[in-house]
Amino acid sequence: MVDHLLILIAFAFLLAGFVKGTLGLGLPTVAMGLLATTMSPGRAIAIVIVPAIVTNIWQTFVGPYLRDILRRLWPLMLGTVAGIWLNAGLLTGPYAAYGTVVLGLLLVIYAIVGLSRFSFKVARRHEKWVGGIVGLITGVISAATGVQVIPSMPFMQAIGMERDELVQALGVFFTTATVALAFNLTASGLLTAATALPGAVAMAASFAGMLIGQAVRTRMQPDVFRRWFLISMILLGLYLAASALLKLHG
Repeated sequence: MVDHLLILIAFAFLLAGFVKGTLGLGLPTVAMGLLATTMSPGRAIAIVIVPAIVTNIWQTFVGPYLRDILRRLWPLMLGTVAGIWLNAGLLTGPYAAYGTVVLGLLLVIYAIVGLSRFSFKVARRHEKWVGGIVGLITGVISAATGVQVIPSMPFMQAIGMERDELVQALGVFFTTATVALAFNLTASGLLTAATALPGAVAMAASFAGMLIGQAVRTRMQPDVFRRWFLISMILLGLYLAASALLKLHG
């Protein structure tokens, strides 16, 4: 791992940590998007995975809603784990080259959904079976790209969780999904000792970014920051998808 890549990793995770500290989410999404400009999604997620797990664990246990979250979201989490496990070869298989294209398109969809404030409701009586299907789809997408926000996050918003409960629920869900993904990466040989140094740099930069983000959160308008963040995700996603397609068909 040459020095300029370590600098890129530090920058990517400093920015991703800042976004998470400010908005409460977005670390894997931002980090994956930035790292994928210079490396494959498989290699990028191997660096993202440990900081993502550690930063989500504290979010899991900060709040009194854990029992209710597990009771409501177990089908979503079970479906996601199953989707990740059933599609374990997507990051290294014959279609791995298309992972960057899919990742770019997902970033665009994620940002457009966020900007549009599009919302729908899922009735309490339908939560379990809808959650299982959403989880399975999320797992398949995560196995290919390392990103777990689509369609899981719109679903969690649709079942009517309060803001504080939703933040804790995101921590619980993302911890479960990233741990499952870590098993895939280990089995496929992507998570090795070679990722230790990049992972350590990523971890330090993530926490530094989160502390900065939390410090400035009270001094800025979160809605303005969120809007420009989502616009930048659209541009990054379009760049990733277009450049990957050019490489594939060039």
